[in-house]
Amino acid sequence: MPDTSFAEQGRSSAAQHRLARLRADMTLAATQVDEVLGQILPLPQGLHRRVVEAMRYAIFAGGKRLRPFLVLNCARLFDVDRVRAARVAAAIEAVHTYSLVHDDLPCMDNDALRRGRPTTHVAFDEATAVLTGDGLQTLAFAILSSPETHPSPEVRCELIARLATAAGHDGMVGGQMIDMEAGQRHLDFSQIVTLQRMKTGALFEFCCESGAILGGAGSGDFERLRSYARDIGLLFQITDDLLDTVGSTEAAGKKTGKDAEQGKATLVAALGIEGARNHARKLAESAAAALENYGDNASSLRQLAQYLLQRDS
Repeated sequence: MPDTSFAEQGRSSAAQHRLARLRADMTLAATQVDEVLGQILPLPQGLHRRVVEAMRYAIFAGGKRLRPFLVLNCARLFDVDRVRAARVAAAIEAVHTYSLVHDDLPCMDNDALRRGRPTTHVAFDEATAVLTGDGLQTLAFAILSSPETHPSPEVRCELIARLATAAGHDGMVGGQMIDMEAGQRHLDFSQIVTLQRMKTGALFEFCCESGAILGGAGSGDFERLRSYARDIGLLFQITDDLLDTVGSTEAAGKKTGKDAEQGKATLVAALGIEGARNHARKLAESAAAALENYGDNASSLRQLAQYLLQRDS
């Protein structure tokens, strides 16, 4: 009987190497986007300094910077200048952070903890939190409109238009509206998928498409990256909902068990814990397959799917 221990050890070592590379790429993305945000968002001063202080409090609260990672690594597929990609990554992180600040408000999810510390409306006040979200949202479009992001006005306009759509009533905002009303009506599987693809997935799609926009990629590239983004976005949301169901507040950095308390429509509720895990595994396989054309250049993007399956925070 052949000894398979060496082969198993080799596979384990390769998996560990891929994971280490992914973590290094995620750390690099976080560092680069924080540098850009630090340059763009000034230190608090003037009569309006409180809102700037709150904006910095919210956006420098930590987090995985997953969306900037997607922007930077999709842009890398097309040899996009890293500084330009980092500015787009900063813009999407500003929009994402604004959405979290507003989601946490008492009129929405009423959360007191985010990333292991008080939410913005708790640390400051509700009115300041509303203005903080407003400020971060408009900052994103200021970043994208700057020639420093790309010298082509057409490229800048396309980025602005795509982000506006992804974040607006047909994307994130619309998904949040469905989510808020979901407790008062039953949503079937396909409707929950629509909800998640609007609320979470639309921004993921923008992140991946932005690299293709910056790089002047072809239609086939856009199709592949959209397919990957849809799978990754839904996978992320399922694992996030699993953390809310079976995770701890300490590990998650936010209160868990909220979805069940509020009667939220999730795929975990629709499929059960094991059913949701199985569906997440299928999404991970599909996401990785969508990037086959890019070979080793997309290794970290493919590895991200496996990372999300195993995440505990």
